[in-house]
Amino acid sequence: MPKPTRTIRVAAMDYLSRREHATHELFQKLLAKEEYEADDISEALARLVDQGLLSDERFTEAFISQRINRGSGPLKIRAELRQKGVSDAMIETFLNEHNGLWQESALAVRIKKYGSECPSDLKETARQTRFLQSRGFSSEQTRYAMSHDDAESFDSDHD
Repeated sequence: MPKPTRTIRVAAMDYLSRREHATHELFQKLLAKEEYEADDISEALARLVDQGLLSDERFTEAFISQRINRGSGPLKIRAELRQKGVSDAMIETFLNEHNGLWQESALAVRIKKYGSECPSDLKETARQTRFLQSRGFSSEQTRYAMSHDDAESFDSDHD
């Protein structure tokens, strides 16, 4: 009979071959299989971390990049990472690497959905604001996106 940590390793590597996973997320998936004990899972995952095959840092970096490309803001990304068991300190470290990008990202998301002109009435402003906030952008980032159009952004980038 194979050692439980060996079969857990095979199952874990199967998950990791599809995409990066956070340690806690992978632990929960393996625990849900019910055939593995929590201690055996922890031991197998610790070995994968030691071997560099499982990395919360690599997962967090890839996850944030993927979500930015999808048009998500930092508040939504932070909440999703917390759900996956990533530490707050690691989340902040990686989100802070993108600090200068969030306002422009909110603007790009607004323009992609609604066009380059700023909304002209209160009802449309409220609708677009709710959309951006549902995507995880802060009030400050949303205000920036609502008060700039494509031409203004282009001009300020090339002064």
